[in-house]
Amino acid sequence: MMATPANAPLPRISRVFAAVNIGSFRVSAMIMGQAEDEEMIVLGSSHRRAEGIKRGYVTDMRAATHAIRSAVETAEANANTSVSSVWIGCAGAGLSSKISSVEIAIGGRRIDEDDIEHLLFAARDHIQPDGRMVLHAQPAHYTLDGAHGVADPTGLHAEALGVDIHVTLAEGAPVRNLIEAVQSAHLDVEGVVASPLAAAHACLSYEERDLGVALIEIGAQVTNVSVHAGGMLLGLRSIPVGSNDITDAIASSLGIRRSQAERLKCVAGSAIATPSDHREMIPVNAPGDETGGPLARGADEQNRIPRAELVSIVTDRLGTMTTEIGKGLKAMGFSGANGGQVVLTGGGAELHGIAEFMQGALGLPVRVGKPPALRGLPEAHATPGFATLAGLCLYAVEDPVDIRTVGPSYQPTRRYSGLGLVNRVMQAVREYF
Repeated sequence: MMATPANAPLPRISRVFAAVNIGSFRVSAMIMGQAEDEEMIVLGSSHRRAEGIKRGYVTDMRAATHAIRSAVETAEANANTSVSSVWIGCAGAGLSSKISSVEIAIGGRRIDEDDIEHLLFAARDHIQPDGRMVLHAQPAHYTLDGAHGVADPTGLHAEALGVDIHVTLAEGAPVRNLIEAVQSAHLDVEGVVASPLAAAHACLSYEERDLGVALIEIGAQVTNVSVHAGGMLLGLRSIPVGSNDITDAIASSLGIRRSQAERLKCVAGSAIATPSDHREMIPVNAPGDETGGPLARGADEQNRIPRAELVSIVTDRLGTMTTEIGKGLKAMGFSGANGGQVVLTGGGAELHGIAEFMQGALGLPVRVGKPPALRGLPEAHATPGFATLAGLCLYAVEDPVDIRTVGPSYQPTRRYSGLGLVNRVMQAVREYF
């Protein structure tokens, strides 16, 4: 298929979706249009430094609101359009997940759509949030007489029809704070999406999600580890560590400022050592700023350190992070012979050599995932750090079914009919909040 020329006129846009990803390091916004031929086109995007956010939690409402409003206004200017509502990602708030299984009797007859709706409505009573907020409650797998892996049971015969519901949970107060920060920026919230779901829509192929894959989203202060199979998210762990921990380790070990450490990590940091690292001297300060900031511990008179020292600090901290990631994967049954492809994304996945490092540490094949080649996507935003942002828009387009929207008119005394599986998670979120 030939690529569309960059200067080709835009086709007619039939729908517009907007998303805001509120991270601890940056707040980013994207406006995406769906053309009449269903092509997705990035109309405008932006990012700015985060304020008032720590490890995915709002810590200063006014600062967070200002950052959100600023990011959205820049994206609107780039898109030459305005938006009144956005989808937002949730990376912190103690994300977790569980599977609930429900079964109803069919009696050997042919299953129709009403039976599926009846089952999903019955499954609503089996959601047990245990005092937490339900972000998503989505059907993962259907079962026929206990046999798993049925994508669409309609038209098949069975004695019993079951479903495994994947429930994504979060702490309620932090999510409400995120929503309030967006609303205070004069925007409506279309939906709150767990960032592993959004990132999966951006950088996992359908085949990977079907066969089984682990997605590791490394943010600045939070790393989300999720497992996907059969086309659905099946497990999730949130780990309160991220790429900022590597920056802090560099700053602490060398006795320098965080800004200096962040620059060193991005410009010269690596997860892979090479024989020349001991000979290569790395300037701690940026070009033109040779006198700014303290001398690094062990630096020469020009404030340079051996690259080997930097690599050692990076790999030491990364090793600690990878151990926690490995524990999360093992807890979800994704390790050893039961493991498979691992995909790294998020800003932390941009560290040089990180895929090779984790492949060796986890003993599993690892690749780096980034947003798809969308028309209009700026080169600066076509990186792993913006995968979740693009994924939020792509998730909004697909708008998967949430069982909390199914069957409000169902009555046990009569056969269920009515809604079909057309209700969407957006309505569920609006009802819930």
